[in-house]
Amino acid sequence: MNRPFNSLAWNQAAVVGGAIVTATVSLLSPTWSRTSYAALETSPKAVLDEAWQIVNRDYVDGQFNQVNWLQVREELLARDYTSREQAYAALRRALVRLNDPYTRFLDPEEFEALNHQTSGELSGVGLRLERDTRTNSLSVIEPLPNSPASREGIRTGDLVLAIDGESTRDMTVDRAASLIRGAIGTPVTLTISRQDRQFDIALVRSRIELPAVTYQLKLEGSTRVGYMRLTEFSSHAHEQMYRAIEELKQQDVEAFVLDLRGNPGGLLDVSVQIARMWIDRGSIVQTVDRYGNRENIEATRTALTDRPLAVLVDGNSASASEILAGALQDHERATIIGSQTFGKALVQSVNSLADGSGLAVTVAHYYTPNGTDISHRGISPDIRVELTGEEELQLSVEPALLGTPSDPFYARAIDLLQTESSIASN
Repeated sequence: MNRPFNSLAWNQAAVVGGAIVTATVSLLSPTWSRTSYAALETSPKAVLDEAWQIVNRDYVDGQFNQVNWLQVREELLARDYTSREQAYAALRRALVRLNDPYTRFLDPEEFEALNHQTSGELSGVGLRLERDTRTNSLSVIEPLPNSPASREGIRTGDLVLAIDGESTRDMTVDRAASLIRGAIGTPVTLTISRQDRQFDIALVRSRIELPAVTYQLKLEGSTRVGYMRLTEFSSHAHEQMYRAIEELKQQDVEAFVLDLRGNPGGLLDVSVQIARMWIDRGSIVQTVDRYGNRENIEATRTALTDRPLAVLVDGNSASASEILAGALQDHERATIIGSQTFGKALVQSVNSLADGSGLAVTVAHYYTPNGTDISHRGISPDIRVELTGEEELQLSVEPALLGTPSDPFYARAIDLLQTESSIASN
């Protein structure tokens, strides 16, 4: 029997375009005997039934896309599986029948990767690497601030020749990252090449907070602009955004540019907290679950600034990005500049399963404060900017141009903000 969905419970673990682990108890059918129950617990079928129960209880569409969901359970549990991979494949086929790309199964490796992403942190030494095609070696893009790598003096451009004695020649970046990551407090030794010198650096792995927000003061003519780029709504993004706004305010910025281009989303709660830094009162987002229960999440009179704001978006700005942009647009708090956003108006919860795998389940629809459903349509910018093929290629090849006068989106925002500043001063 399905229970009414508690919107307060899911809101704390809800995600839009990201993932977070939530504790979920599988409710096995009482028709199973004690012997059958024991056999099920130790077979791959246990995870299948656990996943089925979660979908049955929480999925946003109570009709399950006109699929007989009870029959799906019978089919899943009637088969014999020789491996977990075989059971995983059967579960994925069952979920496809819901015709919802956001309700999906994640094997243990995928689940761990998503949790690292949305936690906004990892255990390692704090290096961003790329393959140097000239030397066929791994090159340091940058050491992250306040990381073991930066504290021990590793520099941008250093070549990593070996990791704990294993040569990195022909090694992929992913393989190197897996070797460098490890338990907090454990050592790893990197062999570094710098200006024809070769030496070892011993590092101790620690918890690294990944930057989701970068920012800087820009002087555009006579206008002091605070430029901020938010790459995802991970669990530390709101803290980083708060620090960015406060530090830019101390530098007497007259206007802000918030860049959400390419931001795929993340945690619902984080998008709400960031919206509250810009919007003082009123609705931020409305959510509706499978039973029609509507929750209106509002601002809390905690806005940090009322300075002019321009928000940059594109077709890859999705989910939590659209919640934030939609709220700012509906309240006329910001001018949205760029191209049509992605159009994802669904909320997922991600549940951990008994064997370390995970299940993302769509649990609600969301609407902008004015009640607009952006599903498959996205948010229309107030000022549309279309890039030529040459401009798009240049920005992708030279990402350092983002947020500069050579960036058409940013240049249009500066034109607008300078005009507004001029009007305000007259």
